[in-house]
Amino acid sequence: MDIENLVLRLERLESKEAIRGLVSEYAEACDQQDLKYLEELFTEDAAFDSPNGMLKTTGRQNIIDMYTEVFQSRGPSFHWTHDIRVKLNNEDTSKATGTVYSHAETTRDGVPSLAAMRYDDEYSNKEGKWKFSKRVINFFYYVRTAEYVEDLTETLRVNAAEGKVPADIPESIPAWIEFQKKFKK
Repeated sequence: MDIENLVLRLERLESKEAIRGLVSEYAEACDQQDLKYLEELFTEDAAFDSPNGMLKTTGRQNIIDMYTEVFQSRGPSFHWTHDIRVKLNNEDTSKATGTVYSHAETTRDGVPSLAAMRYDDEYSNKEGKWKFSKRVINFFYYVRTAEYVEDLTETLRVNAAEGKVPADIPESIPAWIEFQKKFKK
């Protein structure tokens, strides 16, 4: 094995580890409601999105403004990440994509809630360190703790400010839809 190939492999491993750290820092910044910390994690032109439309904006400052509003209704929270899958771009080494599975215990307007999410991420290292260039949060559920048992089996299992809305996943995943049609008639 040549040194050049070894260096490339090491750089890729370091990049993946840095991105995993970025994901953990995001959870920590949210739990601390630390806007300055959170701001450091996004590129200047970053985008944040959710299929249900609850969280959608473009630009680092707009993302921080969105979180300022979100945190105003939140009390203590605890976010943790599970599986983190990172794919580095072979043509542009300053780009990567990832999928992150996550849970949160949180409070909104004093009401304890549980959430399960999948983030579909795009990462960039163009500003000198790995940052989010795009985050799409997909909710498996976001339910009041007291309603967890009942809500988990329902389609409307994301509690939004205006009431319950449909969950983003798994109902939108093509394989899920196909299985439901084929086996759950």
